[in-house]
Parts: sequence; structure tokens; C-alpha cells
Amino acid sequence: MLCAISRRVRQLTVAFVLIGGPAFAQNGEQTVTQPSGTLGLPAIVGPPAPTAPAVATRDDQGRVTLRAVRLPTPLRVDGRLDEEIYGLTQAISDFIQNDPKAGAPATEKTELWLFFDRNNFYVSARCWESQPDQLIANEMRRDSVNIVQNDGLAFGLDTFYDHRNSVMFEISAVGGRIDGQVTNERQMNLDWNPVWNFKVGRFEGGWTLEVAIPFKSLRYQPGRGQVWGFNARRINQSINEVSYITRIPTAMQRRGHFLASLMATLVGIEAPPAARNIEIKPYAIADTTTDLTGTTPVRNRFGRDVGADARIGLSQSASADLTLNTDFAQVEADEQQVNLTRFSLFFPEKREFFLENQGTFGFGGAGTAFGGGTSDTPILFYSRRVGLSTGTIAREVPIDAGARVTGRVGRYTLGLLNIQAGDDELTRTQATNFSVLRVRRDLLRKSNLGAMYTGRSIAQGGEGRNDTFGLDATFGFYDNLMINTYWAQTRTEGRPGDDGSYRAQLDYTGDRYGVQVERLVVGRNFNPEVGFVRRRNMERSFGQLRFSPRVRRFPSVRRLFASGQFTYVENQQGRLESRNSDGELAIEYQNGDRPFVGYGQSYEFLPAPFPIATNVTLPSQGYSFDSVRAGYTFGQRRRVSGTFIIDHGTFYGGRKTSYSLTRGRIFLTAQLAFEPRVSVDRVDLPEGRFTNTLLGSRVTYTITPLMFVSALLQYNSSLRNVSFNARLRWEYRPGSELFVVWNEQRDTIGDRMGMLANRALIVKINRLVRF
Repeated sequence: MLCAISRRVRQLTVAFVLIGGPAFAQNGEQTVTQPSGTLGLPAIVGPPAPTAPAVATRDDQGRVTLRAVRLPTPLRVDGRLDEEIYGLTQAISDFIQNDPKAGAPATEKTELWLFFDRNNFYVSARCWESQPDQLIANEMRRDSVNIVQNDGLAFGLDTFYDHRNSVMFEISAVGGRIDGQVTNERQMNLDWNPVWNFKVGRFEGGWTLEVAIPFKSLRYQPGRGQVWGFNARRINQSINEVSYITRIPTAMQRRGHFLASLMATLVGIEAPPAARNIEIKPYAIADTTTDLTGTTPVRNRFGRDVGADARIGLSQSASADLTLNTDFAQVEADEQQVNLTRFSLFFPEKREFFLENQGTFGFGGAGTAFGGGTSDTPILFYSRRVGLSTGTIAREVPIDAGARVTGRVGRYTLGLLNIQAGDDELTRTQATNFSVLRVRRDLLRKSNLGAMYTGRSIAQGGEGRNDTFGLDATFGFYDNLMINTYWAQTRTEGRPGDDGSYRAQLDYTGDRYGVQVERLVVGRNFNPEVGFVRRRNMERSFGQLRFSPRVRRFPSVRRLFASGQFTYVENQQGRLESRNSDGELAIEYQNGDRPFVGYGQSYEFLPAPFPIATNVTLPSQGYSFDSVRAGYTFGQRRRVSGTFIIDHGTFYGGRKTSYSLTRGRIFLTAQLAFEPRVSVDRVDLPEGRFTNTLLGSRVTYTITPLMFVSALLQYNSSLRNVSFNARLRWEYRPGSELFVVWNEQRDTIGDRMGMLANRALIVKINRLVRF
């Protein structure tokens, strides 16, 4: 079997190596390039490089070329911008609005400087504000999505100058930060956490920023001389304005710095010579645990352990990550969900080792950032299959060791992963080896072809192995049109035949119009056991239309939305199983508020009796139902924000009324915030009545941008428990952290009301060492 697998992988890899061709624009016109003027550097796509003292040139097509300036001595990163170099170097300015007045000059002035020395790349900015007291800056926590709703500056770097992949950095005016990886301009990974330093400051006319990124924290092309892509985005939240260095399509709004194909060209950088960068992060952990739910209950068991992660730079564009005796004790608990369907729930990955470079292992457009995948699209590599048990509540399974290699070789992106998980009595899992191989080749301007293999040495059923093979392709046309396709097949002992899946999807995401059409087929025995499949034995057709004009007549209104979608699902025997049609109308105001109403009609066939709740089982038959909903989103410029929804209608022969609060946030100060979450479903069926209630709140106190305390409290009536997760995270030096974690779960069942189910206190410290 292993030999057959190896032959299949080699065949797939060779097939893609043979695919080639010149780089042509997707619209059929050859990309206009100009020589960089330096031997060995890629050709510049845009105007000629600036000649000192100039730092920027623009052409009549809206393209920009920037020049970075070498520093004789390292920059003092304090956010003051008081060094002599700022007076001697011209600033990059003339930002262009993307929203609300696309193409117009930015309302407020932004001055930007790009520097480098032998160790670091620097970005500095002076952001002018005509009304500094109107700054909206209330988020300091690292990687919080709420930073995007603050006044701030973000920038993207296409360090391979491939016009499709990049890394991004974002800083709010109060010191919150985001860093992430962007794959194929669409798939965003916010859990890439490189080592970098920054400071923000204030002056009478606005706020300032200084950033230092070590070259060791970046991957880039071989060679000392570099040509990169660069773009910067400024948000003026008080006037809801977004602006960039280059012209960005209005539809992209705040995501324009993800578009590597529209970045300015950055020249002048001289990176350190290739060196085998080595990072080692050993850890030590101590904990005390009580678990009364296992087969062998334990009370106040003390434990301690050590382990390490390491990263070895194989080249300037590839690295190997190693992990030994892996521990994920510091990871925040999952946010619980209520499930009123017969299909599995999807929970996102939160463990750092698997989150870094996860875009490399994406397949077929599933799970991309801007709607490229649907909930029914299978995921071939779902990293929660590794080191976590399946079940209502995921439990950790020990990982003995693992290795991952990711990087680029020419026009190829490669990813290799191998993890050895140990056996575990509590979860009754056997020692299992997991492996993943991914290769993707860039084609044309915004397209690629790829192949993927995943395997596990012992199938989830405990016998035989499981293997998955797949081919995928993404074709990008212009700025808003994408076509995603894939074909995949699995091999599982005892499940022969009907084990394939394929998909074709067209996705147009214009500003005024949107269209999505998809055909998805998943076989009855399609079983990628290192992946995630929500629904098998189906043939799904889907269509969606959107009309979202911008309104000039009413100053308080930004856009109107009208959308409709239709889903039709048959099993592979030709029986209709699901049909859904849905429409929604919405208004987006200038302050971010968004009222909406919607109506939906559905049909669902249950092929077998379905236990939808305790003591409530629905018989096998077809059901038609409809519902109406109304909601209001309070924009995140407000101190109290969130989306409130009321939904009422028929449901499986009865009636259902739902109330929910999602994305709730209450800002008390820039450091203290509450994030409440409420979901209540009142269901009245001929078979019985029940109410599902899910209540939760996260409380976060950010002491400094490098230290925060958070607590997540949740009550779930369907699981009949209350859970509590509290964490202290302190980055006491760049890349080195201290965690203190408290987990507790209590039952809410009858005589066991309030009784302890499990509890743990964990202290973990790690230290990053760089060579």
C-alpha cells in the first residue's frame, strides 16, 4: 500500500512540474514589465524605480514604485519620529480613497517612511488628524478582529514578488496589533505570530507609528538585492474612510492590502545573506488536574512536563518546524455551539503549531476568507483530527513529535507534515501517524494548480489505514472573478466504491454585484479521516445573487443590499433531501449600523429518525417549513456593538422562535471589554417541546499590548453544563511567553446541579532562543 501511495504522489508531482508557460495577465494581455536595472532581480511591474532623493514614482495606470532607504544605524523604535533621518528623507504620501469616494485623495494626510538596516525592515508613519479628539482607538489585544474597527495603519509585504501571496501587519492608534499570512490573495491566517517590535505615539496633529521587523522573521527570495510588493492602508474610523497607497477596487474595502497583485513595487532593500536561521523554543509546564468524567476519575493530580519547538531555516524561502512532546495547554477553550441539524459541527483550529502556514495546506478553495468555500465543502486537511479526540467535547491526545516543512521553490509552494500521536487510555485512542503532502504551482497572473495527499496509519474505526488523494485548481480573472475546482478520492478499508468528491465554483465579488454558482458532489464513502466532511452522499447545486448599490442621495446611508440564494441537494440515488431559498434586504449606514430583514423557505427529508433533543425524536419523512427574520447590527464604532436577530417560523411540523446576540462587545475602556453571546431556540413540535439556551461572555482586560487577562464563561442547556476558562498571557520578551490557565466545568443536571466535572490549573513558560 505504501509503495502504491508513493507512486501516486510522484505521478501527481511530476504532472504538475511539467505544467509551465510564460506569465501572462488573465485578461489575455501580457503583463507590462520594466527591467529593474539590477542584475538578478525580477523585472519591475510598474513605473521606473525612484532616483534619490525621491522615494516614490507613479504612472498614468495608477501603479506605484517605492524605494526603501538604508539606515547607517538602527532606528530607535519609540513612536516619536524625532530622529534626524525623518527630516532628511522624503515621505511617501498621496494616499487614495477606496471608500467612500473611490479614487479621490484621502481626506487626512498620511506620511510614510520605509527604511532598512543589516538586521531589520522598518515602517514609520505620521498620521495626521484634523480632529485628534475624534480618534476611535479602543482595542489593544493582539490579533483581535476588532482592531480593524479602530483608527489604524496596516501594510502588506509580498516578499517573493509573486503577486499572489503576502504577509500583513496592522496596528491600531492605541497599540493593538494583528499579523497574518495571506495565501492566493484570499485565504487569511491571523495566527501567524512572528517576532517584531512597534511603538505608537501621539502629537498635536494626530498619531505616529514605528515598526521594526527582523529579516529573520520573514521569508524572501534568494539573494541580497530584493524586489518586494508593498501596500499600506489607513483607516479613519471617525469618518469611516479607507485609503491606500495604490488604487484598490471598492469591493475590497478594508482587505485591499491582501491583494499582492495590486501592491506597489518596493525596491532598494538589501537583505542579509542567506543563513541557516535557527529558533528553539523550549517550554516547561506544571499543572494540577481533577477529572471526574473519565473511566478512572482523578482528583488534584499534579503533573509536570517539558518539551520544545524548533524552526530551522532551510533557505531564505523555506523552513522546517519541529515539535517534541507537544503541549497546547495555553489554548483558549472552544466557543460552544447549538446544533439543530443532523450534520456535524465545525470548530476552528486554535493551536499555534497547526495555525502557522495553514494556508499552504488549503485545498479546493474550501474555507477561504472571502466566501470561497461553503459549509458543505469537504476539507481535506482538518488539523483538529490530530491530537484531539472526536466527540461532544474534544479531549487532548498526546503528540509525541512532529515535523513540518513549508516554503517556495521557484513557482512552486510545498508543504510536508508528519505527526506521531501517542496512545491514550482516557480517550481510548491508539498511537497513530498522520502525514500530509501538498504541492501547488503558480500559473498565469492569479491562478494555480495543485495536488494533495493525506493519510493516517490507523483509521478512526481502529483497523486499516486511510488515505486521500486530490487535485485542485484556482483560476483568477481580473480582480473579482474566481473559479475553484477540485477532484478527490479516498481509500478506507471496508468502504470500497463511491469514494470520490468533486466541485466546481464560480465566484464574482464585485462592489455593486455579486454572483456565486456551485456544483458539489460528495460520495457515500468519501472519507478523508485527516479532514472534515459535514455531509456525504449528496449532489449539491447552489446559486447566489447580490445587488449592493452605493447611495449618494442620503448622506447617512452608505449602501443598500439585496441578496437571494437557492440550494438544491439530492442524494446519489436521486432523492431530494434539502431545498432552501432565501432572500435578504439590508441597509448599511455610514456609522456601521446595519438593519436587515429576511425570509426563507426550506424542505428537509430525514432518511432516518432524528433525535433533535432529549426525549424528542423526529420520524423519517419530508418536512416543509419557512421563517422570517429581522435583525440589527450596531456598528463597532459604538461602545456597545453586536448583532441582534429574531427568527420565527415553522420547523419540522411545528414552530420555532429564535433570539440571538452575536459579535457582542461592550467597551468600558481601551483596556477592558465584555463580549456577550446569547442564543435561545424555543421549539414546539408534535413530538415534544424544548428550549436550547446558550449563554456566554468573554471578559478581556489588556494590561499592555503584550499582556492580557481573559475569561470565557459559557452555559449550554443542551450539554447541561457550565464551563469557565481564564487565561493570563504575558509576552515578557519578543517571542517568549508566560501562560497561567484555569479551566473548570460543572454539571447542571438534576441532583448533580453545580457538581464539579473537571478542573485544571496550568502554568506554562517558554523562551525563544535565536541563532
